[in-house]
Amino acid sequence: MRRFLLQSLLYSSVFLLLISCKTYQLKDAQPVSNSKTEVENLYFSSNEDYVYKCQMEVYGNDISGILIIKKTSENTHRVVMTSDFGNKMIDFEISENDFKLNYVLADLDKKIVINFLKNDFQELLRQKYAVAESFEDEKFRIFRSKVGKKDYFLYFNKENALLQQMVYTKKRKEKINFTFEAKKPTFAETIHLEHKDFKINIKLFKITETE
Repeated sequence: MRRFLLQSLLYSSVFLLLISCKTYQLKDAQPVSNSKTEVENLYFSSNEDYVYKCQMEVYGNDISGILIIKKTSENTHRVVMTSDFGNKMIDFEISENDFKLNYVLADLDKKIVINFLKNDFQELLRQKYAVAESFEDEKFRIFRSKVGKKDYFLYFNKENALLQQMVYTKKRKEKINFTFEAKKPTFAETIHLEHKDFKINIKLFKITETE
């Protein structure tokens, strides 16, 4: 199954790269004066272990396991995924600019798989965002951050000030939609990563909580 999964991923990736996504646009949001110069995603900022049940859907194929994320330094996290039976599947250290692969199961040791995981987790674990523009709608305060050709739209709920959604775009095309359900700013109960130009979804469900 894994061989079929990897072949499907490769062929579909090449095909979908030829299809342009719709330009991302804010709906029913009005520009407001910048009240902040920087905002943060604090969900992985604690030094405690973050442990999630992980479900990945890759082109119709399901992969599940336990995901452990730990902040090991100011800018680096270690990410380990095991099977439901405790067998290690992948182990890597990652920061905004660096990636070190410590271990990968032979069946997953494919460049395209490693690159997807590297890129997804670099975006998920990025903490600080310089604010370029600010917007508001009825429910959210929205901040746009620009890094080269990338734009990030961070949606903070007005009622509890928690980050609820983040949209990553490149060249104004939506790439990944992150949604969070949380009760406090340092730990999200659920996280959903939805790719817009690939049939890849990752869902994380909290198992333990930092104190």
